[in-house]
Amino acid sequence: MASEAHLSIYDAVVGPILGTPFYHLAVECVLVLGLLYLIFFSKSYRMRSTKETFTPQEEEELIRDWQPEPLVPLPSADAVQVLPERIISGTPGPFAVVNGKRCLNLSSFNFLGFLGNREIEDAATKSVRKYGVGSCGPRGFYGTFDVHLDLESKLAEFTGTQEAILYAYAFSAIASAIPAYSKRDDIIFADEGVHFAIQKGLQASRSTVKYFRHNDMDHLESLLKKQKEEDMKNPKKAQATRQFMVVEGLYINYGDICPFPKLVELKYKYKVRLFVDETISFGSLGPNGCGVTEHFEGEKYGIKDVDLMSGSLEHAVASIGGFCCGTSYVVDHQRLSGTGYVFSASPPPLLVESAIVGLKLMAEKKGMFTDLRFQSRFLRKQLEGIEGMSVEGDPVSPIIHLRCVAVAEERQEDEVLQQIVDRAYNQNVLLTRAEYLQEERNMPKPSIRLAVCLSHSEDEMREAARVIKQAAKDVLG
Repeated sequence: MASEAHLSIYDAVVGPILGTPFYHLAVECVLVLGLLYLIFFSKSYRMRSTKETFTPQEEEELIRDWQPEPLVPLPSADAVQVLPERIISGTPGPFAVVNGKRCLNLSSFNFLGFLGNREIEDAATKSVRKYGVGSCGPRGFYGTFDVHLDLESKLAEFTGTQEAILYAYAFSAIASAIPAYSKRDDIIFADEGVHFAIQKGLQASRSTVKYFRHNDMDHLESLLKKQKEEDMKNPKKAQATRQFMVVEGLYINYGDICPFPKLVELKYKYKVRLFVDETISFGSLGPNGCGVTEHFEGEKYGIKDVDLMSGSLEHAVASIGGFCCGTSYVVDHQRLSGTGYVFSASPPPLLVESAIVGLKLMAEKKGMFTDLRFQSRFLRKQLEGIEGMSVEGDPVSPIIHLRCVAVAEERQEDEVLQQIVDRAYNQNVLLTRAEYLQEERNMPKPSIRLAVCLSHSEDEMREAARVIKQAAKDVLG
């Protein structure tokens, strides 16, 4: 037995070694010897302590000489100076108390004057007693209250769509909706004037984005035509690639309206999906306030021709949150793919109840939208002839941009506009200078952005226009 065991060890160990070619054994021996040399003789592989020791005196000197880096980079010489702090006390309705001074408010997107509305405030107060002040969870994790479902149902009914989905913030609605549908290798044709939230959504989608000049339908069609020619060369790839158009109904950075009928024609002609963001136009355009899809009365196109509509409850409705509307098949997809819906806590019930009442008022008082368009035209007319500035935006738009026509080279436009804003503030008229982030694509020219409010009287708007014109004359004259 011992002999057999000895033979088995020999066969298992010695036999294979003797059968191995000599050059193979030589290489292995060199590698083993090299490894032993590195471990025991090479200085770079010797274990040594990396901890340096200092005397108490040296430690004190190092601490005394240490200069920590700033948490944020220090501003450069040409950096924009911090604006003076202005604190609002109370409700920023048609008038706002700023630093103790009562001013006519032309800076808030309170188009319908719902801020401070008694019926809305009473509904919110009752909601607090029933639900408390927060939802404390996302919609899919015990953050869904009955009022959330009620608001979604009413939004779908109001816009004439099958279903609506509610987001906690207007920014997250469109920024989440775009990447929920458009993915890598898909193609998006976007207006270069879209606002920052849309730009973030385009970036998050990782799709190929092709920008067309602002409201230039000829340029858009040339891009669509070129893409169609490329698709014909590779039909297999084209079949797997989805294509979208993304526009705003009413552009917040320009105050003009998208050419909706032409966009729908191009949608059907080139077979692309159309997303319309109604962040500003919802509650301000159309006979019933439904937005740009309703604005073009007499046209054969409407909300049924839009694949996805997004909107905001934070401006005209004077609440918080955003929403998307469309067919049930399209909207349901966001309940698992819309990151802002899945991961954000749902809107507080008291603000959802406020939005429900706001929608009810919009449905009951349809004449208010005719009045708002009149107010917009009236204020624009009062601003005509303002010295050194252009009045930009559509005549019925409640957003008006004032931009400098020409400024001397040594004077920055931002500084000039801020001086006009400050002079108007001194005369109890509250204005705001439009601000943009440096990383925004196609950053618009600096401007003063005015917001029309339905609650302002003609005399108040006339006086506000007089103050603005005088301030511009004093600064630019």
